Amino acid sequence: MAEHDRRALGRRLTELQVHGVVDPAVPGNPGRRGGAGPSDHRALSIDGTTVMVPVYNAVAGTSPYRLDTAAGGGLEVSGPAAAMALAVEAPPEPRFYGLTTAEGIPYRSIALLHGRDVLATTLLQTCIRFRDRTQSCQFCAIEQSLEDGRTLVRKTPAQVAEVAEAAVRLDGVRQLVLTTGTPNSDDRGARLMAETAAAVKARVNLPIQAQCEPPDDPAWYRRMKDAGVDSLGMHLEVVEEEVRRRILPGKSELGLERYMEAFTEAVAVFGRGQVSTYLLAGLGDSAASLIAVSERLIALGVYPFVVPFVPIAGTPLEAHPAPSTDFMVAVYTAVGDRLRASDLRSEAMAAGCAKCGACSALSLFEAGPEPVTP
Repeated sequence: MAEHDRRALGRRLTELQVHGVVDPAVPGNPGRRGGAGPSDHRALSIDGTTVMVPVYNAVAGTSPYRLDTAAGGGLEVSGPAAAMALAVEAPPEPRFYGLTTAEGIPYRSIALLHGRDVLATTLLQTCIRFRDRTQSCQFCAIEQSLEDGRTLVRKTPAQVAEVAEAAVRLDGVRQLVLTTGTPNSDDRGARLMAETAAAVKARVNLPIQAQCEPPDDPAWYRRMKDAGVDSLGMHLEVVEEEVRRRILPGKSELGLERYMEAFTEAVAVFGRGQVSTYLLAGLGDSAASLIAVSERLIALGVYPFVVPFVPIAGTPLEAHPAPSTDFMVAVYTAVGDRLRASDLRSEAMAAGCAKCGACSALSLFEAGPEPVTP
């Protein structure tokens, strides 16, 4: 795809991600509501690029865009943006969803398909901060799926390894993302990551990203790496101090500089381009702040995965507006230019959200700028 075509597609996909899509019953993997992210989305393949599009939250319910069954039997998106004639497919519901463990636990209660070929699981479906909304991350819905009986409070390494093997064998899954709520321990979940990665790698050769808060002891980076974790995500979410205190009242006790120190330590173990962080655009950070922090991260060898904030039903921010398309495209363009100049590419990451890219259009902006017409 030509560079200008990639950025044009990136803008159109951004438009769908910030507005969501009204989604009547159409075939394919329906996605899910609540729980650890991405939530209230479903995966759609649009012009060959898989993207997570909000369909279940309040924003999507009033969207000017609609997903329907086309006259020829496929899917189509209709809406006000120019040239919205997009080739749309929905990944099928994976075959491993129909299986259960010997104890009768549905595989889909242990891990879920994200995007088209990413298996993801939240190892610990609770967090030390979640029950106190004065301390919890205000966008978080980690325990919703637990309360609804759709998942387990704690997935064992053996359970995750069993599901991972089946997902690779039956559905061609290409990577695994391990996330966790933060436990009451100074390793911040790194021990869970290491134990689970070792169990998975003993059963199937699948690239793994682990996601947790920075552990107090940097020795955990080497322990996770040696156990089979290929890449690491430690998520800032927001960057300006006032925004961090408001959106992440408990987590913000780990300040920006502490994260930068942790990133440096992690890159020394996992390597340049194998450490990433989420930046949620639209929660109050200015474009200048997001771009400036992205520059610092890129200089450290960390991939800044910029994602438009999508409100989740049932959270304190469920009515918070999504960022505008213009805001996202401006940030994507600036960060994409810096990634390209530093030769830091999402496709070079072994595993993880940035490798998948379905929650963001940033990878489409890593290409060069549109040519100037004389």
